[in-house]
Amino acid sequence: MTTSLVDKIAPEAQTTKAEVTCDADLMRSVLARVGDKWSVVVICELGKGPRRFNELRRLAYPITQRMLSTTLRALERDGVVTRTVHPTVPPQVEYALAPAGRALLTIVQDLAGWTEQNLEDIRASRAAYDHSHQDPAGTDL
Repeated sequence: MTTSLVDKIAPEAQTTKAEVTCDADLMRSVLARVGDKWSVVVICELGKGPRRFNELRRLAYPITQRMLSTTLRALERDGVVTRTVHPTVPPQVEYALAPAGRALLTIVQDLAGWTEQNLEDIRASRAAYDHSHQDPAGTDL
C-alpha cells in the first residue's frame, strides 16, 4: 500500500513528528510546488473560504488565467485543493482547501509569523553579509 501525498503533507494525523521520515525527492517536489510564486497566494486566498476561478484571479492579481489554471491543477493533483463542479447552467466550478491544504495553510501562517518576528534581523544580516562580500571596487565577490 502506498502512502498518499496527503499523509506525507500532514503526517501528524497518524504519527508523531519524531516518527516521520523524510523522502527527500518528495519533499523537494512538494516544496517546489508550495514555494512557487503563486501557490502560497492561492492557498492563502482559499484559506478565507471557497472561491470561483474568476474571483481567485481577481484576488491574486496580476496572475494570468493560464498560470492560475496551472497552479490550481497542480494543487488539486497534490491533494491540497478540491475542485467542485456545481450542476448549474452554465456550470459553476468552486475551489476550496482540502484537509491537507488547511494543514499547509497553518504552516504558511506560522512561516509568515516567523518572518514578521524576524524581519529586522534578516534585513540586518543580509546587509552585513552583502557589505562583507563586496570587493574594494564595490562589486560583489
